Order: sequence, then C-alpha cells, then structure tokens
Amino acid sequence: MTKLPSGVDINNLIDDMRIFSWQAADILLYYSKLLKNSDYKQNILTNNNEDDPVTLADLKVNEIIIKGINEKYKNINWDILSEENVKNSSKIFDSKTDWIWVLDPLDGTKDFIQGTGNYAMHLALNYKQKPYIGFVLIPDINQLWITDGKKTWCETRDGSKYEPTLLKNRKLQKMTLVTSKNHGNEILKNLIQKINFYKVQIMGSIGCKIASIVNGDSDIYICISLPGKSSPKDWDFAAPESILKAAGGEITNLDNQELTYGKNSFEQGGIIVATNDKETHGSICLEIKRIIKRNGIYPL
Repeated sequence: MTKLPSGVDINNLIDDMRIFSWQAADILLYYSKLLKNSDYKQNILTNNNEDDPVTLADLKVNEIIIKGINEKYKNINWDILSEENVKNSSKIFDSKTDWIWVLDPLDGTKDFIQGTGNYAMHLALNYKQKPYIGFVLIPDINQLWITDGKKTWCETRDGSKYEPTLLKNRKLQKMTLVTSKNHGNEILKNLIQKINFYKVQIMGSIGCKIASIVNGDSDIYICISLPGKSSPKDWDFAAPESILKAAGGEITNLDNQELTYGKNSFEQGGIIVATNDKETHGSICLEIKRIIKRNGIYPL
C-alpha cells in the first residue's frame, strides 16, 4: 500500500486541495465572465500564440495552487511540476523525489477563451511517476472530481457528493466517443469514420472529456498525436487518469501499456485510449489497432 510522505494525512490533504480548488474556480469563473466582453479579451491574454494561448486566469490559478501547497506543507519532500512554470522558466525541471504534484491550472484554454465552458483545472499527486491522488475541477458545471487513490467521487461547491456512473461492457461500435473540437486532425477523423461509433460528442479539455466518461455521458476517448507535431503533456493526463482508473475505467496507449510520466519532454505522444471499463479495455484497444492497420490510417 502506498503511503503519503511523512506528516501528510490523506483526509487533511484532500480537505486542503478542495479549498484551493474552489478558490481556483472563483478565479476561472471571474475571468470567464470578463472574456464575454470583447473589450477585456486582449487584457486577459498574456501572449499572442493562437496555438498555445496563456491567460491571466492560467497564471492566477497557478499562483494560488502552488502558494497554497507550499505554505500549508512547508517541509514535505515533494516537488511541483506545473505547465505554466515549465513554459516560463529557463531551468529544466529535474526532480529527485518520488512525490510530484502535476498541475495544469487551465486545461482547455482555447475553449475558455471561446466561452464554451469546456475547461478544467487538473491537479494530481504522482508517486514514482504514476498518478496517485487527483482533482479535476470543472467550474462551469460546478463539478470537482476527486480520487483518494482508491475511489473516485464528485463534489459540488455546497459539498453535495455523488458517485461515478460509468457505462460498462459496451462494444466499440455501440460506444459514444468524446473527442476534441480544437485539437482534432484528419487521421483521427478518418479513424472515427471507419469505426462508426454510435455517437460522437465534441468537447474541449481532456479533463472534461474524461469526466464525461466517469459521469456516464460518454464511453471512450481517443487521442492521436501526429509525428513531428505537438503532443499532450503530463499535466494534461495525470489528474484525469487518476479519477478514471479509480472509478473503474482505464487509460493506456494503443498497445494497452500504462502511460509513462516524467520523461524529459513531458510528452504523451502516439495514440492514447481511455475507456469506461478496465476489464474490456484491452480488447477495445486491440480492435482499434486492427481497424487502423486494415485501413492504413496511422503508422504503427
């Protein structure tokens, strides 16, 4: 059984992260409201990179989460890997500890700017490069998904709780796929057409997509990174993976191998598949792989 660092109690830790998460929700909702007025948009955007925008909301949430952890847990042997810190620092993140917080203060920044509501905050505590506990905050629908490493549940701001409702044992063609609006590509579109899913839902943020699986609104998510193009990173997947696996789902690469965290580039490349049932996940991956090979869709 995995033990947290000395001096850290799991229940107290979750209580603290819950508080920090709802503080982050206040920040995200505040800036989301401001973005609806086009006069404020340029003041909220901190760069001009359309492919990888950064907003004041990213930076404010990044600050409040890191400050909260550092002030509450001053002498604990863990590090914090944050998307914003990696972007803004010339130093290479080189941790020597088994425990690493992995933070994406705003996953789905394009959707955040577009006002779709499909954005989330991801926070996971990895142990030996595997997600252990995690939090996926979706402010626009008042959801905070939490896992303590054993089970997953959802909370609303008033403290109401409910359990995951994953739909089990679906055949591939009977599944509802949740896929990206801003990060799709022609190869993925081709694969989706060949599989002929029962239904396809378009949604931003990996956290939102994985939460939709945990909540029973969809069954499967497929991510394809093209060679030579940008790939999702550790902070995109750590927290979503933690809530999905503890709820009974699974996420792996197409060969049904666990995701590996802590590589130098932090990239999660290739083909990643998340499904609603760990028992059937391997066979689903194998079926997808056969369809890809048969139709020459992607270089395997």
